[in-house]
Amino acid sequence: MKIITRENFSDICRPVFSTTVYTTMTWLLKAWAVIFLLEWTLVSGLVRNSGQYLQNTLVLDPDTLITDEVGEKEFRHEVNPDVNLTALELIEKYGYPAESHTVTTKDGYILTLHRIPHGKNASSGPRPVAFVQHGFFSSSVDWLFNRVDKAIPYMLADRGYDVWLGNARGNTYSRRHVKLSPEKSKFWQFSYDEMGLYDLPAVIDYVLNTTKQPDMYYIGHSMGAGMFFVCMSSYPEYNHKIRFMAAMGPAVYLNNMRGPARYLAPLASLEKVILDLLGHGEILPEYIVKYINTYAPEFCTPEMKLQELCENFVFLLAGFDPAQTNTTELPVILAHTPTTSSTKTLIHFLQAISSGKFRKYDFGSFRNKFIYGQWTPPKYDLSKVKVPVALYHAPNDMLVDTKDVARLAKDLPNLVGSYEVNLTQFNHIDFIYAIDVDVLVNKPLLELMTKY
Repeated sequence: MKIITRENFSDICRPVFSTTVYTTMTWLLKAWAVIFLLEWTLVSGLVRNSGQYLQNTLVLDPDTLITDEVGEKEFRHEVNPDVNLTALELIEKYGYPAESHTVTTKDGYILTLHRIPHGKNASSGPRPVAFVQHGFFSSSVDWLFNRVDKAIPYMLADRGYDVWLGNARGNTYSRRHVKLSPEKSKFWQFSYDEMGLYDLPAVIDYVLNTTKQPDMYYIGHSMGAGMFFVCMSSYPEYNHKIRFMAAMGPAVYLNNMRGPARYLAPLASLEKVILDLLGHGEILPEYIVKYINTYAPEFCTPEMKLQELCENFVFLLAGFDPAQTNTTELPVILAHTPTTSSTKTLIHFLQAISSGKFRKYDFGSFRNKFIYGQWTPPKYDLSKVKVPVALYHAPNDMLVDTKDVARLAKDLPNLVGSYEVNLTQFNHIDFIYAIDVDVLVNKPLLELMTKY
């Protein structure tokens, strides 16, 4: 057995170090390649090779083809006009009043809020406030794709609520800062810690000050629920500002996740490698998001015969449920989703999968000691969340498992109830997009809200 000294350190350790780094990088690149290839197949490979692919595999009606000036064939099909509409434009198109507000957080991020102050046939005036917060890779617009009699914002507005839709820092509607540019990596140095610590307090205060209401109802999906628990456990004084909270597929405990991210979780400790690989900031840079949002809707229509491929890509991440998928809305969804976010937010989720804990971002032992005063990240104390909370979970949720929701339920001191959706195939994104979400989730939730 050799003893390592200063003189022989290089000869003994360098081969081991090089092999370890090489193995780690190879594993990381292969794992990331799986996700990258899925996205690339959807939005790039099909675009670049669409002519040959479609010529060999599809039978198209002549009316779907046009000829341009140089004689090349292009595809023509009806595009849902909602593809090109913003959140405000969608709200207004379907007959509801719409407003846009901006809020500046304590650390300088400028967030956009979208408001539906009342229902179609109601007049303005004081009314209870309902705040609705999206999940990871999403924005306020995701809540608006379903029919007006099924989407929770419209249902709330028609039942007498003043509805506010949040947008977390870094997404399509919140890419501004008082000093920092989203083109620089410093802008993207945040995870869902900062969303709960800075975004939500600023938003809650702004909404209550604007509406002159003493408190609000809060509905959060996935990360939107996790942000809430970060905020309430960190600032217990905010508990009295929330009358009732509904958490749909709450991304808090994640160690039983069954989706593809499960296999990336061991890489969470390689923060610097991941940040270097993904470009020190945005996990999906804006130009890639625009590429997806532009071309995916074109290829996920019935005319292009590729709808099933698009559906399966979504199901791979969230859970298989074709019966609840409105295929006519799929191009609209893919025109707006995913949106931009930070790489650190993804890393934070991977850390939660690996650790099985709901805690602050893990910077590594030495930086943790400097930042937190301890070697490991502090846990969020859920016993400080005094708000009445209702949990909603899906049997086929590949991201937030029912066992993890059951664990969360035990940690909440004021649990109203934990409700499993009564549909075997109901998945993580069905809380937003499902055909029957009104019957399975929204109507029972609205009835429960009347008790608080």
